[in-house]
Amino acid sequence: MQIIQDIALTKSLCRSLKQEGSLGFVPTMGYLHEGHLSLVKQSVKENPNTIVSVFVNPSQFGQNEDLATYPRDLERDVALLQECGVEYIFNPSTQAIYPNGFDTWVVPDKLADVLCGKSRPGHFRGVATIVLKLLNIVSPDHMYMGLKDFQQQRILKQMIIDLNLDCDIVACPIVREADGLAMSSRNSYLNPQQREKSLSLYQGLLKARELFAQGERDCGLIINTIKENIENSGGVIDYIECVDPLSLQSVQEAEADTRMMLAVYFGKTRLIDNMALKA
Repeated sequence: MQIIQDIALTKSLCRSLKQEGSLGFVPTMGYLHEGHLSLVKQSVKENPNTIVSVFVNPSQFGQNEDLATYPRDLERDVALLQECGVEYIFNPSTQAIYPNGFDTWVVPDKLADVLCGKSRPGHFRGVATIVLKLLNIVSPDHMYMGLKDFQQQRILKQMIIDLNLDCDIVACPIVREADGLAMSSRNSYLNPQQREKSLSLYQGLLKARELFAQGERDCGLIINTIKENIENSGGVIDYIECVDPLSLQSVQEAEADTRMMLAVYFGKTRLIDNMALKA
């Protein structure tokens, strides 16, 4: 296992690894769970070499968000990645990524003005910037990302197209706990009562699918049904929307590929989830 912090050394290593075949890349903020590890395992399976980044990116956290308390455990992450067969971890310092005088940002446009981008101004500027930097450093052939962060993945796919980057995104299914809650590092913030109530997100998404399967196409009605269930569970809704999967714009009439997107607070913990309406 090699843990590399230096950018120049990482670039040199990745150039060498690419001579052996395709290079897979999994960007993470650490505190790994089975969702992350499913991406890693797929990359290890599909590429001769895989590199994983562990970097808590300060530029994607807004004011009064959880940067200072975001869970970190590099030793545990290293052990988990070793078990998956990963040999290389890129773990740069904040100073290395954002040195004094850093003044260049990637600013997504319409795709970042809705949903989480509307609720968290500047969030996707931070996400797009760090991912572009990581792609320039690692130069992978394939980047593995989970569908839980559906909006993030859509924005980054568009960035790769727009900026002519030589990498594709491999979209991987949402990994859930046995009871359906989407895995997230932030789940560790939930107390037992909040953890139980948070199941209303997954239950709401399944109810939306059920309504669609029964022939319901009115997105307003579907949303209101789910909204009532989540609010009754004690969740404070940031947004519930049915969107077009490409434009991420809200739609009024549901179709097979319409995506239901949720962001809900339980206490101070903000959870996101999503699901296509057609199973």
